[in-house]
Amino acid sequence: MHIFDELKERGLVFQTTDEEALRKALEEGQVSYYTGYDPTADSLHLGHLVAILTSRRLQLAGHKPYALVGGATGLIGDPSFKDAERSLQTKETVQEWVRSIQGQLSRFLDFENGDNKAEMVNNYDWFGSISFIDFLRDVGKYFTVNAMLSKESVKKRIETGISYTEFAYQIMQGYDFYVLNQEHNVTLQIGGSDQWGNMTAGTELMRRKADKTGHVMTVPLITDATGKKFGKSEGNAVWLNADKTSPYEMYQFWMNVMDADVVRFLKIFTFLSLDEIEEIRKQFEAAPHERLAQKILAREVVTLVHGEEAYKEALNITEQLFAGNIKNLSVKELKQGLRGVPNYQVQAEDNLNIVELLVTAGVVNSKRQAREDIQNGAIYVNGERIQDLDYVLSDSDKLENELTVIRRGKKKYFVLTY
Repeated sequence: MHIFDELKERGLVFQTTDEEALRKALEEGQVSYYTGYDPTADSLHLGHLVAILTSRRLQLAGHKPYALVGGATGLIGDPSFKDAERSLQTKETVQEWVRSIQGQLSRFLDFENGDNKAEMVNNYDWFGSISFIDFLRDVGKYFTVNAMLSKESVKKRIETGISYTEFAYQIMQGYDFYVLNQEHNVTLQIGGSDQWGNMTAGTELMRRKADKTGHVMTVPLITDATGKKFGKSEGNAVWLNADKTSPYEMYQFWMNVMDADVVRFLKIFTFLSLDEIEEIRKQFEAAPHERLAQKILAREVVTLVHGEEAYKEALNITEQLFAGNIKNLSVKELKQGLRGVPNYQVQAEDNLNIVELLVTAGVVNSKRQAREDIQNGAIYVNGERIQDLDYVLSDSDKLENELTVIRRGKKKYFVLTY
């Protein structure tokens, strides 16, 4: 199957400037293309992964990727479909974020092998040296304010107020495409569907300033079956940095994907062939309760992002926590698996009697409830059921002298730290 057809079959083509021309270009020879990532944080997140993996698929098909991390545009902020202007960061912060994101991208694209090895670029390299007057004369004159105002990405902000700084962003992104075309013969830009206005600004600049044709292809913004968006602006970010979203948390995210979404996500987020995914779909629909598709999706993406060892660790944490085998996990694994659960720092003056401590730590609201839960067998300390009302926590309950895990009922975990 031709790469463009495969991208469409996987649901990765949302819009193109000229589908037939793009298909022909991809068929006739190697295409140099780029995807831009602005450093708005020290890590990319799941929303970026769609474009990253699409870029990787094109590289595997023989085309040459340029990964642009926007050291310059990151200082400005993209207004596209945002309700308010971004907070401007210092140059030092943006430079630090650029390095971090470049490191993440290097894990997904091949920067070392073949005549289509990936290249890393930073638009600060050309914006940092251009004067404001030169930019207005050599670039700005090719943009009409009418066309800039008509972009869907800024229309909403025009009503509430948009600064000239952000309004000029689309010119900057357009100039990125022009420079990469001039210097590296880049003819295709890939990005999220919310970037359409900024991306076509580049093809317009190339046409007017250099009489050249560029292609744009957007990938869809991914939502689940309820319409909920994957992205940090929604407050539910799944980061690609293991310190921000652990491999275990990422594993759980994919395990909790709704049945209605899972096959579609296998096509988008994994490199399993479409035939393999079709076979998984058949098995999954025959026994959805076994969650085969979710397990494979979680395995593939966690391995892709964090490596096989991290996947195995996430799987082991999942299995041991499900079985309540707390002592089979190291403190490092417990911290990963129980990140986000209620935590209480035990004080020197705290009464360590189990009834007292359950109340002090906020596990239950009253001593009466604590006694009732203990007598009913609902309280576990490090996986061991405690039914003695006089039980007192001791040093032997401190795992690696750092923490104690209390479970109430089947799933409610609490962590005591020392």
